[in-house]
Amino acid sequence: MTTNTDTGALERLSFGEAFVYWLKLGFISFGGPAGQIAIMHEELVERRRWISESRFLHALNYCMLLPGPEAQQLATYIGWLMHRTWGGIVAGVLFVLPSLFILIGLSWVYMAYGNVPAIAGVFYGIKPAVTALVMHAAYRIGSRTLKNAWLWAIAMAAFIAIFALQLPFPVIVLAAGIIGYLGGRYAPDKFAPGGGHGKTIQSPGPALIDDHTPTPEHALFTWRRFSRVLLTCLALWSIGMGALMALYGWDAVLTQMAWFFTKAALMTFGGAYAVLPYVFQGAVEHYQWLNAPQMIDGLALGETTPGPLIMVVSFVGFVGGWTKAIFGTESLFLSGAVAATVVTFFTFLPSFFFILLGGPFIESTHGNLKFTAPLTGITAAVVGVIVNLAVFFAYHVLWPLGLSGHFEWPSALIGAAAALALFRFKAGVIPVVLAAGLAGLALTFLRPVFS
Repeated sequence: MTTNTDTGALERLSFGEAFVYWLKLGFISFGGPAGQIAIMHEELVERRRWISESRFLHALNYCMLLPGPEAQQLATYIGWLMHRTWGGIVAGVLFVLPSLFILIGLSWVYMAYGNVPAIAGVFYGIKPAVTALVMHAAYRIGSRTLKNAWLWAIAMAAFIAIFALQLPFPVIVLAAGIIGYLGGRYAPDKFAPGGGHGKTIQSPGPALIDDHTPTPEHALFTWRRFSRVLLTCLALWSIGMGALMALYGWDAVLTQMAWFFTKAALMTFGGAYAVLPYVFQGAVEHYQWLNAPQMIDGLALGETTPGPLIMVVSFVGFVGGWTKAIFGTESLFLSGAVAATVVTFFTFLPSFFFILLGGPFIESTHGNLKFTAPLTGITAAVVGVIVNLAVFFAYHVLWPLGLSGHFEWPSALIGAAAALALFRFKAGVIPVVLAAGLAGLALTFLRPVFS
């Protein structure tokens, strides 16, 4: 392992130039993690040549093993590798910040004007499309993961556990991880990781951080640095949580949101769709910060804004703060905006911890990550959990008044069309959601004509 530094290449890339790129990425990072990673690969590896193919994939492999949004973590990792700690913080924050502002604005429109017929009609069309999107996510993850009967069995067991037995999501994740660990030891061929992010193109020409560029000094692992970063990270979380407890108390809405979404951030193995059932169990059923239809609407907003899909938690926070009127009925927007900000802070803080703590170890060792079998088991369970989420959404969309009520056949048709577009024609998320919203809007104005 080379321990020399090579600052010359990185000095040619100013912090300001990188800042502009990360800000731009925050506004154009549509398409979920696969799309966001593809955007970064095209810009950073193929066009700008800031980092080589192998170093990019080395960072990506580490981020894929972490809980949390892997695309945001990858941006943080590359920013940190290029410009130290502040480079990573800026890259990671700018990946999220534009989406936070946009979602706060859209959430305000939703809460203040959601009952306006035009807006209600748009969401009527979007809801069945979101149900199709969730099922498509289960299909995508399942086709990549469920390579044998063992993994299929884990997926089906997870579905039964959450659908019929109503076990908590963390319990399912823990059990799947243990099964994966044991399977990796006794049946390693059955738990070998399958799939990835697709075939990439090797780009010619040197990169600023090339295959053989020595590890920068700040990226070398030392126990002294690890301890310093660990204490800083724990202090940041403790200060934030302690301030909320001192100001509002443990049982206050903001404090409970901070604690709940810290736990949720550690549960996001397998992407945002994997943690949504856990968020639903807590935010909808336990704390009642919002109701089930609002949760579906929030997922639709998250799908159509830039940034990681887990940003749907910002919507959950906004609606919860607004609904609970934490600053009084005269300050509903402030209540929602502060709650959304608190939720976002505590959801993404662990992602920075993982990169700043683990990045130096990964860069310094350049070793192969061997601990993929537990993740394979967890990902298989995630498929079953996501199918349960799709069933839940379909029930609330197609029978809004319960099984004894009427069946929403227009929603069923919109959902079927969305599923056909996703599965058969490989349409993108945004076109599907926009088309479904327009269909719902058209129904709103056509219904009085035919009634």
